[in-house]
Amino acid sequence: MIENSTPRVRAPELPSGYPWLNCDRPLRLKHLRGRVVLLDFWTYCCINCLHVLPDLKYLEEQYPNDLTVIGIHSAKFDGENSVESVRQAILRYEIGHPVLVDLDRQVWQQYAVRAWPTLVLIDPQGYVVASLAGEGNRQRLEALIGQMVGQKGTTGTLTQQPSLYGWEKHRQPLITPLAFPGQVWADEAGDRLFIADSGHHRLVISSLAGQGWAIVGTGDSGLRDGPFSEAQFSNPQGMALDPDRNRLYVADTGNHAIRCVDLAQERVTTLAGTGQQSRILAAHGGLALETDLNSPWDLVLVGHYLFIAMAGSHQIYQLGLDSGQIQTFAGMGAESWLDGPAAGAAFAQPSGICTNGTELFVADSESSAIRGIGLGPQPVVRTVCGGGGLFHFGDRDGQAEDVQLQHCMGVAFAADHLWVADTYNHKIKRVNPVTGDCHTFAGTGQTGCQDGPTPMAQFAEPSGLSATQTSLYVADTNNHLIRRIDRASGMVTTVKLMGVCAPRVCLPDT
Repeated sequence: MIENSTPRVRAPELPSGYPWLNCDRPLRLKHLRGRVVLLDFWTYCCINCLHVLPDLKYLEEQYPNDLTVIGIHSAKFDGENSVESVRQAILRYEIGHPVLVDLDRQVWQQYAVRAWPTLVLIDPQGYVVASLAGEGNRQRLEALIGQMVGQKGTTGTLTQQPSLYGWEKHRQPLITPLAFPGQVWADEAGDRLFIADSGHHRLVISSLAGQGWAIVGTGDSGLRDGPFSEAQFSNPQGMALDPDRNRLYVADTGNHAIRCVDLAQERVTTLAGTGQQSRILAAHGGLALETDLNSPWDLVLVGHYLFIAMAGSHQIYQLGLDSGQIQTFAGMGAESWLDGPAAGAAFAQPSGICTNGTELFVADSESSAIRGIGLGPQPVVRTVCGGGGLFHFGDRDGQAEDVQLQHCMGVAFAADHLWVADTYNHKIKRVNPVTGDCHTFAGTGQTGCQDGPTPMAQFAEPSGLSATQTSLYVADTNNHLIRRIDRASGMVTTVKLMGVCAPRVCLPDT
Protein backbone atom coordinates (compact mmCIF):
# COMPACT_ATOMS: atom_id res chain seq x y z
CA MET A 1 0.00 0.00 0.00
CA ILE A 2 0.99 3.64 -0.38
CA GLU A 3 2.22 4.80 2.98
CA ASN A 4 0.78 8.05 4.25
CA SER A 5 1.23 9.15 7.85
CA THR A 6 -1.39 11.88 7.58
CA PRO A 7 -5.13 11.15 7.89
CA ARG A 8 -6.73 10.11 4.62
CA VAL A 9 -8.88 12.86 3.10
CA ARG A 10 -11.85 12.04 0.89
CA ALA A 11 -11.67 13.97 -2.38
CA PRO A 12 -14.54 16.49 -2.60
CA GLU A 13 -17.11 15.49 -5.21
CA LEU A 14 -17.13 17.46 -8.44
CA PRO A 15 -20.14 19.80 -8.48
CA SER A 16 -23.13 19.06 -10.67
CA GLY A 17 -24.49 21.54 -13.15
CA TYR A 18 -21.12 22.96 -14.20
CA PRO A 19 -20.06 23.21 -17.87
CA TRP A 20 -18.06 20.27 -19.17
CA LEU A 21 -16.01 20.25 -22.37
CA ASN A 22 -14.22 17.54 -24.31
CA CYS A 23 -16.51 14.76 -23.10
CA ASP A 24 -20.02 13.51 -23.78
CA ARG A 25 -21.36 13.97 -20.24
CA PRO A 26 -20.46 15.45 -16.83
CA LEU A 27 -18.21 13.25 -14.71
CA ARG A 28 -18.60 12.42 -11.03
CA LEU A 29 -15.87 11.01 -8.83
CA LYS A 30 -18.26 8.47 -7.34
CA HIS A 31 -18.69 7.00 -10.82
CA LEU A 32 -14.91 6.72 -11.20
CA ARG A 33 -14.34 4.55 -8.14
CA GLY A 34 -11.77 1.88 -8.96
CA ARG A 35 -9.79 4.26 -11.19
CA VAL A 36 -6.88 6.56 -10.46
CA VAL A 37 -8.02 10.14 -11.06
CA LEU A 38 -5.70 13.08 -11.72
CA LEU A 39 -7.18 16.58 -11.46
CA ASP A 40 -5.24 19.30 -13.31
CA PHE A 41 -6.07 22.78 -12.00
CA TRP A 42 -5.04 25.11 -14.80
CA THR A 43 -5.71 28.39 -16.54
CA TYR A 44 -4.93 28.76 -20.22
CA CYS A 45 -2.90 31.97 -19.93
CA CYS A 46 -0.29 30.20 -17.79
CA ILE A 47 2.86 28.95 -19.52
CA ASN A 48 3.55 26.56 -16.64
CA CYS A 49 0.10 25.02 -17.16
CA LEU A 50 0.89 24.53 -20.84
CA HIS A 51 4.15 22.81 -19.93
CA VAL A 52 2.17 20.26 -17.88
CA LEU A 53 0.03 19.16 -20.84
CA PRO A 54 2.69 16.86 -22.40
CA ASP A 55 3.12 15.21 -18.99
CA LEU A 56 -0.61 14.53 -18.77
CA LYS A 57 -0.66 13.08 -22.27
CA TYR A 58 2.30 10.86 -21.41
CA LEU A 59 0.63 9.54 -18.25
CA GLU A 60 -2.62 8.87 -20.10
CA GLU A 61 -0.72 6.89 -22.72
CA GLN A 62 1.15 4.92 -20.04
CA TYR A 63 -2.02 4.00 -18.12
CA PRO A 64 -4.89 4.02 -20.65
CA ASN A 65 -6.98 1.48 -18.68
CA ASP A 66 -6.26 2.77 -15.18
CA LEU A 67 -6.08 6.58 -15.22
CA THR A 68 -8.63 9.33 -15.81
CA VAL A 69 -7.28 12.87 -16.21
CA ILE A 70 -9.71 15.74 -15.66
CA GLY A 71 -8.80 19.37 -16.29
CA ILE A 72 -10.29 21.89 -13.86
CA HIS A 73 -10.10 25.27 -15.57
CA SER A 74 -10.06 27.92 -12.84
CA ALA A 75 -9.44 31.22 -14.63
CA LYS A 76 -7.01 33.89 -13.50
CA PHE A 77 -8.05 36.66 -15.91
CA ASP A 78 -11.59 37.87 -16.52
CA GLY A 79 -11.01 37.30 -20.23
CA GLU A 80 -10.53 33.57 -19.65
CA ASN A 81 -13.66 33.13 -17.59
CA SER A 82 -16.09 31.93 -20.23
CA VAL A 83 -16.98 28.53 -21.61
CA GLU A 84 -16.24 29.56 -25.19
CA SER A 85 -12.77 30.89 -24.37
CA VAL A 86 -11.90 27.63 -22.63
CA ARG A 87 -13.27 25.68 -25.60
CA GLN A 88 -10.93 27.61 -27.89
CA ALA A 89 -7.99 26.90 -25.58
CA ILE A 90 -8.77 23.16 -25.70
CA LEU A 91 -8.68 23.31 -29.49
CA ARG A 92 -5.57 25.48 -29.60
CA TYR A 93 -3.51 23.26 -27.32
CA GLU A 94 -4.93 19.97 -28.59
CA ILE A 95 -6.11 18.84 -25.16
CA GLY A 96 -7.47 15.29 -25.19
CA HIS A 97 -9.01 14.88 -21.74
CA PRO A 98 -12.29 16.14 -20.18
CA VAL A 99 -12.34 19.68 -18.80
CA LEU A 100 -14.66 21.11 -16.15
CA VAL A 101 -15.09 24.89 -16.36
CA ASP A 102 -14.80 26.10 -12.75
CA LEU A 103 -16.43 29.49 -13.40
CA ASP A 104 -16.49 30.70 -9.79
CA ARG A 105 -13.46 28.75 -8.54
CA GLN A 106 -15.64 26.64 -6.29
CA VAL A 107 -13.68 23.45 -7.03
CA TRP A 108 -10.42 25.40 -6.62
CA GLN A 109 -11.52 26.43 -3.13
CA GLN A 110 -12.80 22.98 -2.15
CA TYR A 111 -9.42 21.48 -2.95
CA ALA A 112 -7.54 24.37 -1.25
CA VAL A 113 -5.57 25.12 -4.42
CA ARG A 114 -3.25 28.13 -4.27
CA ALA A 115 -1.28 28.09 -7.52
CA TRP A 116 -1.44 27.29 -11.23
CA PRO A 117 -0.87 24.55 -12.13
CA THR A 118 -1.76 22.19 -9.26
CA LEU A 119 -2.16 18.45 -9.81
CA VAL A 120 -4.30 16.48 -7.35
CA LEU A 121 -3.99 12.70 -7.43
CA ILE A 122 -6.95 10.64 -6.18
CA ASP A 123 -6.72 6.91 -5.45
CA PRO A 124 -9.25 4.27 -6.60
CA GLN A 125 -11.11 4.51 -3.28
CA GLY A 126 -11.64 8.26 -3.74
CA TYR A 127 -9.00 9.61 -1.34
CA VAL A 128 -6.46 12.35 -2.07
CA VAL A 129 -2.97 10.87 -2.39
CA ALA A 130 -0.98 13.97 -3.35
CA SER A 131 -1.35 17.63 -4.29
CA LEU A 132 1.59 18.93 -6.33
CA ALA A 133 1.98 22.56 -7.38
CA GLY A 134 4.04 23.66 -10.36
CA GLU A 135 5.49 21.83 -13.34
CA GLY A 136 8.14 19.12 -13.54
CA ASN A 137 6.30 16.47 -11.48
CA ARG A 138 5.98 13.75 -14.11
CA GLN A 139 8.34 11.26 -12.46
CA ARG A 140 6.75 11.58 -9.04
CA LEU A 141 3.26 11.20 -10.46
CA GLU A 142 4.27 8.22 -12.56
CA ALA A 143 5.74 6.52 -9.49
CA LEU A 144 2.59 7.11 -7.44
CA ILE A 145 0.26 5.96 -10.21
CA GLY A 146 2.43 2.94 -10.90
CA GLN A 147 2.31 1.98 -7.23
CA MET A 148 -1.49 2.16 -7.20
CA VAL A 149 -1.81 0.26 -10.46
CA GLY A 150 0.55 -2.37 -9.05
CA GLN A 151 -2.00 -3.09 -6.33
CA LYS A 152 -4.58 -4.06 -8.95
CA GLY A 153 -4.02 -7.79 -8.45
CA THR A 154 -4.68 -7.65 -4.71
CA THR A 155 -7.45 -5.07 -4.48
CA GLY A 156 -9.35 -5.89 -7.67
CA THR A 157 -10.73 -2.35 -7.71
CA LEU A 158 -9.47 -0.82 -10.96
CA THR A 159 -12.07 -0.68 -13.74
CA GLN A 160 -12.06 0.21 -17.41
CA GLN A 161 -11.98 3.74 -18.72
CA PRO A 162 -15.50 5.16 -19.20
CA SER A 163 -16.55 6.29 -22.65
CA LEU A 164 -15.45 9.87 -23.14
CA TYR A 165 -16.47 10.74 -26.66
CA GLY A 166 -17.37 14.29 -27.56
CA TRP A 167 -14.00 15.96 -28.06
CA GLU A 168 -14.24 19.60 -29.08
CA LYS A 169 -12.05 18.93 -32.14
CA HIS A 170 -14.78 16.61 -33.43
CA ARG A 171 -17.55 19.08 -32.66
CA GLN A 172 -15.64 22.04 -34.09
CA PRO A 173 -12.97 20.76 -36.51
CA LEU A 174 -10.33 23.30 -37.50
CA ILE A 175 -10.57 23.33 -41.28
CA THR A 176 -9.94 27.06 -41.62
CA PRO A 177 -6.87 28.13 -43.68
CA LEU A 178 -5.24 29.36 -40.45
CA ALA A 179 -5.59 27.93 -36.96
CA PHE A 180 -4.87 30.20 -34.00
CA PRO A 181 -2.21 32.34 -35.75
CA GLY A 182 0.07 33.64 -33.01
CA GLN A 183 2.14 36.22 -34.84
CA VAL A 184 2.53 38.00 -38.17
CA TRP A 185 5.43 39.82 -39.81
CA ALA A 186 4.84 42.32 -42.63
CA ASP A 187 7.68 42.83 -45.12
CA GLU A 188 6.53 45.95 -46.91
CA ALA A 189 9.56 46.28 -49.22
CA GLY A 190 9.20 42.69 -50.39
CA ASP A 191 5.39 42.65 -50.45
CA ARG A 192 5.34 39.60 -48.18
CA LEU A 193 3.34 38.58 -45.16
CA PHE A 194 4.83 35.91 -42.89
CA ILE A 195 2.24 34.22 -40.68
CA ALA A 196 2.88 31.91 -37.77
CA ASP A 197 0.04 29.45 -38.36
CA SER A 198 0.55 28.19 -34.83
CA GLY A 199 -2.36 25.76 -34.57
CA HIS A 200 -1.27 24.08 -37.80
CA HIS A 201 2.42 23.97 -36.73
CA ARG A 202 3.62 25.74 -39.86
CA LEU A 203 4.35 29.10 -41.47
CA VAL A 204 2.33 30.65 -44.28
CA ILE A 205 3.89 33.17 -46.67
CA SER A 206 1.63 35.40 -48.77
CA SER A 207 1.65 38.81 -50.37
CA LEU A 208 0.42 41.71 -48.26
CA ALA A 209 -2.88 41.38 -50.12
CA GLY A 210 -3.15 37.72 -49.13
CA GLN A 211 -2.15 35.83 -52.26
CA GLY A 212 -0.57 32.58 -51.08
CA TRP A 213 3.04 31.97 -52.04
CA ALA A 214 4.45 29.21 -49.88
CA ILE A 215 3.82 26.91 -46.94
CA VAL A 216 6.74 26.14 -44.62
CA GLY A 217 6.25 22.91 -42.68
CA THR A 218 4.25 19.72 -43.06
CA GLY A 219 1.49 20.77 -40.69
CA ASP A 220 2.43 18.02 -38.21
CA SER A 221 4.01 18.91 -34.89
CA GLY A 222 7.67 17.92 -34.78
CA LEU A 223 11.26 19.15 -34.87
CA ARG A 224 12.77 18.53 -38.27
CA ASP A 225 15.09 20.62 -40.42
CA GLY A 226 15.10 20.45 -44.20
CA PRO A 227 13.18 21.69 -47.24
CA PHE A 228 9.95 23.63 -46.75
CA SER A 229 7.87 20.58 -47.62
CA GLU A 230 9.60 18.35 -45.03
CA ALA A 231 10.40 20.73 -42.16
CA GLN A 232 8.40 20.56 -38.95
CA PHE A 233 7.58 23.06 -36.19
CA SER A 234 5.58 22.92 -32.97
CA ASN A 235 3.36 25.89 -32.15
CA PRO A 236 5.61 28.52 -33.82
CA GLN A 237 5.09 32.08 -32.63
CA GLY A 238 7.21 35.23 -33.05
CA MET A 239 9.38 36.02 -36.07
CA ALA A 240 12.05 38.47 -37.17
CA LEU A 241 13.28 39.17 -40.70
CA ASP A 242 16.97 39.73 -41.44
CA PRO A 243 17.80 43.07 -43.15
CA ASP A 244 18.80 41.18 -46.30
CA ARG A 245 15.22 39.83 -46.28
CA ASN A 246 16.44 36.33 -47.14
CA ARG A 247 16.38 34.85 -43.63
CA LEU A 248 13.40 34.64 -41.32
CA TYR A 249 14.04 33.76 -37.68
CA VAL A 250 11.28 31.90 -35.85
CA ALA A 251 10.52 31.28 -32.19
CA ASP A 252 9.58 27.60 -32.37
CA THR A 253 7.84 27.68 -29.02
CA GLY A 254 6.67 24.10 -28.62
CA ASN A 255 10.11 22.78 -29.58
CA HIS A 256 11.95 25.20 -27.23
CA ALA A 257 14.07 26.21 -30.22
CA ILE A 258 15.00 29.08 -32.54
CA ARG A 259 14.78 28.21 -36.23
CA CYS A 260 16.06 29.93 -39.36
CA VAL A 261 14.06 29.89 -42.58
CA ASP A 262 16.30 30.46 -45.60
CA LEU A 263 13.87 32.06 -48.03
CA ALA A 264 16.23 31.83 -51.02
CA GLN A 265 17.20 28.18 -50.55
CA GLU A 266 13.77 27.25 -49.13
CA ARG A 267 15.26 25.34 -46.22
CA VAL A 268 14.80 25.36 -42.44
CA THR A 269 17.64 24.94 -39.94
CA THR A 270 17.87 25.10 -36.15
CA LEU A 271 19.92 27.94 -34.64
CA ALA A 272 19.40 27.41 -30.91
CA GLY A 273 17.93 24.91 -28.51
CA THR A 274 18.11 21.15 -28.17
CA GLY A 275 14.40 20.39 -28.38
CA GLN A 276 14.30 19.90 -24.60
CA GLN A 277 12.82 22.35 -22.11
CA SER A 278 15.30 24.05 -19.82
CA ARG A 279 14.73 23.80 -16.06
CA ILE A 280 17.36 26.45 -15.26
CA LEU A 281 16.04 29.82 -14.13
CA ALA A 282 19.31 31.44 -13.05
CA ALA A 283 21.20 33.52 -15.61
CA HIS A 284 23.35 31.29 -17.81
CA GLY A 285 24.52 30.77 -21.37
CA GLY A 286 26.60 28.68 -23.74
CA LEU A 287 26.68 27.35 -27.27
CA ALA A 288 23.25 27.98 -28.75
CA LEU A 289 22.78 24.48 -30.15
CA GLU A 290 23.80 22.88 -26.83
CA THR A 291 21.66 25.05 -24.56
CA ASP A 292 18.13 24.06 -23.56
CA LEU A 293 15.55 26.85 -23.94
CA ASN A 294 12.18 27.40 -22.28
CA SER A 295 9.27 28.35 -24.54
CA PRO A 296 10.74 31.21 -26.61
CA TRP A 297 7.73 33.27 -27.69
CA ASP A 298 8.93 36.27 -29.72
CA LEU A 299 12.07 37.72 -31.33
CA VAL A 300 13.55 41.02 -32.35
CA LEU A 301 16.77 41.54 -34.31
CA VAL A 302 19.22 44.28 -33.26
CA GLY A 303 22.40 44.27 -35.32
CA HIS A 304 23.84 40.76 -35.19
CA TYR A 305 21.88 39.78 -32.08
CA LEU A 306 18.49 38.20 -31.67
CA PHE A 307 16.73 39.17 -28.45
CA ILE A 308 14.28 36.53 -27.32
CA ALA A 309 11.22 36.83 -25.09
CA MET A 310 11.71 33.57 -23.18
CA ALA A 311 8.20 33.17 -21.79
CA GLY A 312 8.83 29.93 -19.92
CA SER A 313 11.66 31.25 -17.76
CA HIS A 314 10.33 34.84 -17.51
CA GLN A 315 13.51 36.29 -19.02
CA ILE A 316 14.95 38.00 -22.08
CA TYR A 317 17.77 36.16 -23.86
CA GLN A 318 20.40 37.30 -26.34
CA LEU A 319 21.59 35.12 -29.24
CA GLY A 320 24.73 36.13 -31.14
CA LEU A 321 24.21 35.20 -34.78
CA ASP A 322 27.93 35.47 -35.51
CA SER A 323 29.22 33.74 -32.38
CA GLY A 324 26.55 31.06 -31.99
CA GLN A 325 26.42 31.87 -28.28
CA ILE A 326 23.25 32.44 -26.28
CA GLN A 327 22.87 33.96 -22.81
CA THR A 328 20.43 35.58 -20.43
CA PHE A 329 20.16 39.32 -21.06
CA ALA A 330 17.58 40.44 -18.47
CA GLY A 331 15.51 38.88 -15.73
CA MET A 332 16.43 36.77 -12.70
CA GLY A 333 13.96 34.00 -13.58
CA ALA A 334 11.34 34.70 -10.93
CA GLU A 335 7.82 35.27 -12.21
CA SER A 336 7.16 38.74 -10.87
CA TRP A 337 7.06 42.44 -11.72
CA LEU A 338 10.23 44.25 -10.69
CA ASP A 339 12.09 47.10 -12.37
CA GLY A 340 15.76 47.97 -11.97
CA PRO A 341 19.13 46.70 -13.28
CA ALA A 342 18.54 44.00 -15.86
CA ALA A 343 20.15 41.16 -13.91
CA GLY A 344 17.90 41.71 -10.89
CA ALA A 345 14.69 42.66 -12.70
CA ALA A 346 11.73 40.30 -12.93
CA PHE A 347 9.29 39.60 -15.76
CA ALA A 348 6.13 37.53 -15.92
CA GLN A 349 5.81 35.46 -19.08
CA PRO A 350 7.17 37.97 -21.63
CA SER A 351 5.35 37.21 -24.88
CA GLY A 352 6.12 40.07 -27.26
CA ILE A 353 9.24 42.10 -27.99
CA CYS A 354 10.22 44.96 -30.32
CA THR A 355 12.69 47.86 -30.44
CA ASN A 356 13.08 51.48 -31.47
CA GLY A 357 16.83 50.98 -31.86
CA THR A 358 17.87 52.23 -28.42
CA GLU A 359 15.50 50.33 -26.16
CA LEU A 360 13.73 46.98 -26.15
CA PHE A 361 10.00 46.94 -25.40
CA VAL A 362 8.35 43.86 -23.94
CA ALA A 363 4.70 42.82 -23.69
CA ASP A 364 4.91 41.26 -20.23
CA SER A 365 1.68 39.29 -20.38
CA GLU A 366 1.19 37.94 -16.85
CA SER A 367 1.90 41.34 -15.25
CA SER A 368 -0.26 43.04 -17.92
CA ALA A 369 2.45 45.61 -18.52
CA ILE A 370 4.67 47.07 -21.21
CA ARG A 371 8.28 47.05 -20.07
CA GLY A 372 11.34 48.83 -21.46
CA ILE A 373 14.98 47.64 -21.38
CA GLY A 374 17.83 49.94 -22.33
CA LEU A 375 20.36 48.66 -24.85
CA GLY A 376 23.33 50.44 -23.25
CA PRO A 377 26.26 48.83 -21.43
CA GLN A 378 24.33 48.69 -18.13
CA PRO A 379 20.73 47.98 -19.15
CA VAL A 380 17.93 48.96 -16.80
CA VAL A 381 14.35 47.68 -16.89
CA ARG A 382 11.45 50.11 -16.50
CA THR A 383 7.68 49.90 -16.77
CA VAL A 384 6.25 52.01 -19.59
CA CYS A 385 2.61 51.47 -18.65
CA GLY A 386 0.44 49.04 -16.76
CA GLY A 387 1.89 46.69 -14.19
CA GLY A 388 1.44 46.76 -10.46
CA GLY A 389 1.64 43.01 -9.87
CA LEU A 390 0.52 39.67 -11.25
CA PHE A 391 -3.13 40.28 -10.35
CA HIS A 392 -3.33 43.95 -11.35
CA PHE A 393 -5.20 44.03 -14.65
CA GLY A 394 -8.25 45.52 -16.35
CA ASP A 395 -9.11 47.79 -19.26
CA ARG A 396 -8.30 51.40 -18.55
CA ASP A 397 -6.66 54.00 -20.76
CA GLY A 398 -4.50 56.68 -19.16
CA GLN A 399 -0.87 57.26 -18.36
CA ALA A 400 1.89 55.04 -17.01
CA GLU A 401 0.89 53.27 -13.77
CA ASP A 402 -2.76 54.32 -14.14
CA VAL A 403 -3.10 52.17 -17.26
CA GLN A 404 -4.68 48.74 -17.01
CA LEU A 405 -4.13 46.07 -19.64
CA GLN A 406 -5.19 42.41 -19.60
CA HIS A 407 -2.63 39.78 -20.62
CA CYS A 408 -1.09 41.80 -23.47
CA MET A 409 0.87 39.49 -25.79
CA GLY A 410 2.06 41.53 -28.77
CA VAL A 411 3.94 44.80 -29.27
CA ALA A 412 5.34 46.63 -32.33
CA PHE A 413 7.05 50.00 -32.82
CA ALA A 414 6.12 52.44 -35.61
CA ALA A 415 5.58 56.17 -36.04
CA ASP A 416 7.22 56.89 -32.66
CA HIS A 417 4.59 54.83 -30.84
CA LEU A 418 4.15 51.35 -29.50
CA TRP A 419 1.20 49.35 -30.79
CA VAL A 420 -0.01 46.76 -28.33
CA ALA A 421 -2.15 43.65 -28.76
CA ASP A 422 -4.14 43.87 -25.51
CA THR A 423 -5.12 40.28 -25.91
CA TYR A 424 -7.77 39.54 -23.30
CA ASN A 425 -9.38 42.95 -23.78
CA HIS A 426 -9.71 42.14 -27.53
CA LYS A 427 -8.20 45.53 -28.40
CA ILE A 428 -5.26 47.19 -30.10
CA LYS A 429 -3.80 50.08 -28.09
CA ARG A 430 -1.37 52.89 -28.85
CA VAL A 431 1.30 53.80 -26.31
CA ASN A 432 3.71 56.72 -26.15
CA PRO A 433 6.95 55.05 -25.00
CA VAL A 434 8.24 58.29 -23.43
CA THR A 435 5.21 59.44 -21.44
CA GLY A 436 3.45 56.10 -21.01
CA ASP A 437 0.20 57.50 -22.41
CA CYS A 438 -1.97 54.57 -23.52
CA HIS A 439 -5.23 54.80 -25.48
CA THR A 440 -7.46 52.33 -27.28
CA PHE A 441 -6.88 52.47 -31.03
CA ALA A 442 -9.12 49.66 -32.28
CA GLY A 443 -11.67 47.29 -30.83
CA THR A 444 -14.83 47.52 -28.76
CA GLY A 445 -13.56 45.31 -25.95
CA GLN A 446 -16.09 42.60 -26.83
CA THR A 447 -14.94 39.43 -28.54
CA GLY A 448 -16.16 39.19 -32.12
CA CYS A 449 -15.16 39.50 -35.76
CA GLN A 450 -16.21 42.82 -37.24
CA ASP A 451 -14.47 44.94 -39.88
CA GLY A 452 -15.04 48.67 -40.24
CA PRO A 453 -14.01 51.84 -38.38
CA THR A 454 -11.67 51.14 -35.46
CA PRO A 455 -14.17 52.08 -32.72
CA MET A 456 -16.64 49.50 -34.12
CA ALA A 457 -14.16 46.77 -35.06
CA GLN A 458 -14.01 43.55 -33.07
CA PHE A 459 -11.25 41.03 -32.47
CA ALA A 460 -10.92 37.76 -30.56
CA GLU A 461 -7.79 37.51 -28.44
CA PRO A 462 -5.38 39.22 -30.86
CA SER A 463 -1.91 38.00 -29.96
CA GLY A 464 0.57 39.53 -32.38
CA LEU A 465 1.01 42.46 -34.73
CA SER A 466 3.43 43.99 -37.19
CA ALA A 467 3.66 47.54 -38.49
CA THR A 468 4.40 49.01 -41.92
CA GLN A 469 4.60 52.67 -42.86
CA THR A 470 0.82 52.95 -43.15
CA SER A 471 -0.74 49.87 -41.62
CA LEU A 472 -0.89 47.41 -38.76
CA TYR A 473 -1.26 43.70 -39.45
CA VAL A 474 -2.87 41.81 -36.58
CA ALA A 475 -2.81 38.10 -35.80
CA ASP A 476 -6.44 37.79 -34.71
CA THR A 477 -5.84 34.51 -32.99
CA ASN A 478 -9.23 33.13 -31.99
CA ASN A 479 -10.81 34.31 -35.21
CA HIS A 480 -8.14 32.37 -37.18
CA LEU A 481 -7.55 35.47 -39.32
CA ILE A 482 -5.08 38.21 -40.19
CA ARG A 483 -6.58 41.68 -39.99
CA ARG A 484 -5.25 44.92 -41.45
CA ILE A 485 -5.69 48.36 -39.86
CA ASP A 486 -5.07 51.45 -41.94
CA ARG A 487 -3.62 53.83 -39.36
CA ALA A 488 -4.61 56.99 -41.24
CA SER A 489 -8.25 56.16 -42.02
CA GLY A 490 -8.81 53.91 -39.02
CA MET A 491 -10.45 51.21 -41.14
CA VAL A 492 -10.11 47.54 -40.22
CA THR A 493 -10.29 44.91 -42.97
CA THR A 494 -9.66 41.17 -43.12
CA VAL A 495 -6.80 39.86 -45.24
CA LYS A 496 -8.35 37.21 -47.47
CA LEU A 497 -5.79 34.46 -48.00
CA MET A 498 -6.09 33.06 -51.51
CA GLY A 499 -4.90 29.56 -52.30
CA VAL A 500 -4.21 28.65 -48.67
CA CYS A 501 -5.99 25.76 -46.97
CA ALA A 502 -5.63 23.74 -43.80
CA PRO A 503 -3.18 20.83 -43.94
CA ARG A 504 -4.70 17.94 -45.89
CA VAL A 505 -7.87 19.98 -46.49
CA CYS A 506 -8.53 22.00 -49.65
CA LEU A 507 -11.17 24.70 -49.48
CA PRO A 508 -12.48 26.88 -52.31
CA ASP A 509 -11.23 30.44 -52.35
CA THR A 510 -13.75 32.90 -50.95
